[in-house]
Amino acid sequence: MIIFPIIIVLSVVFWIYYKVAILKSDDGLTQAYFNAKSRICLGSLLFFFAINQYIFYQTKLALFIGIVFLFFGVVHLYSGMKEAKHYRKEWRRLNT
Repeated sequence: MIIFPIIIVLSVVFWIYYKVAILKSDDGLTQAYFNAKSRICLGSLLFFFAINQYIFYQTKLALFIGIVFLFFGVVHLYSGMKEAKHYRKEWRRLNT
């Protein structure tokens, strides 16, 4: 399955992009918005990494570690989406 490594690499690239964008920005609202977007990327990285590792190894240890990574990935995805939705409205109002 080639799709999971591609998604994992794209998640890492976008996570690094948003972390660098946070450092370049001086506005607190923009930093919070980009931090929420980077949290979404980190959550998708953990989520798809867990699925990929279980498909690759298919052992009980991989299943346990995969469940832990899935849990943290879903938590990061959910909180990132919630934060991004919260900050998006205000960020668009001020920047457009």
